Amino acid sequence: MENFRLKVFRTVAEAMSFRKAAEVLHLSQPAVSQQIRALEEEARVRLFDRAGGDGRGSQIALTEAGRVLLVYANRAAATMAEAERALAALNHEVTGELRLGASTTVAQYLLPRILGAFLKQYPHVRMSVVSGNTEEIAEAVAEERVALGIIEGPPMRRDVTTEPMAPDELVLIVSPGHAWAQRKGPIAAAELATVPMLMRERGSGSRRVVERALKQAGLPLRSLKVAMELDSTEAIISGVEAELGVGFVSRWAVGKVLRLGSVKVVKVAGLRIVREFSFVRLAGAEPTGAAGAFQRFALAAVGLPER
Repeated sequence: MENFRLKVFRTVAEAMSFRKAAEVLHLSQPAVSQQIRALEEEARVRLFDRAGGDGRGSQIALTEAGRVLLVYANRAAATMAEAERALAALNHEVTGELRLGASTTVAQYLLPRILGAFLKQYPHVRMSVVSGNTEEIAEAVAEERVALGIIEGPPMRRDVTTEPMAPDELVLIVSPGHAWAQRKGPIAAAELATVPMLMRERGSGSRRVVERALKQAGLPLRSLKVAMELDSTEAIISGVEAELGVGFVSRWAVGKVLRLGSVKVVKVAGLRIVREFSFVRLAGAEPTGAAGAFQRFALAAVGLPER
């Protein structure tokens, strides 16, 4: 329902690139340039300062007029989105755009199980997903770049609030050739300090949960032999398969590799690391429209009661 030229303008202004805007809008770059020229002619102002010899704005910046128009274009888009939701509500439909954020493990292993079924039930929702570590997703929620996030650890900020989504357990994995893989019983927690450990990067919710659990077991980070810090669960699994060390990963992530036999799960005596995947949203703001529908759907999909 949004004016198409204004939508193109907002997309170019957000991406600061005609090429990237064309990719987002599924248009050719000349078509995007044509829409911007037509809008400039209609408004009788120049909206972008263009640099580069191709005439398409390989390097661009908003003019003062462009910055003024962007404020009103964003307001118009928000108003039309609200109107779309109100009209859909008359027919008990869920529609509109949903920008969802998900931390790395959730985006890779949990979310794909939910998205297909959700979009089948709500075909008029236009969804986009961004991923990052827990702190990056919490920041995106706080800055209203996404309407709803799903994270795997507690956020370190007060301007967002969380609600449980699904339980998860972090398990210790080793390569099949590792000495611990042959153990019939659990290893002692102190033995974790004797082997190379693969850890997630700082800012990761998984890392924060693992560090807290190990510290409670008498193993602060400084006592471990941290061989590598890696930016994804998949990287830890690959590192373990390559016998670079051992690591803790989500049980959601290891189903396939366990079936293939490329890693083994080892129990640690007295140590069970349990956490919750959580929804994160702006403090004081209840999810509505497509965001609210997705939260309710996801809770049902993972088998938890709606809160």
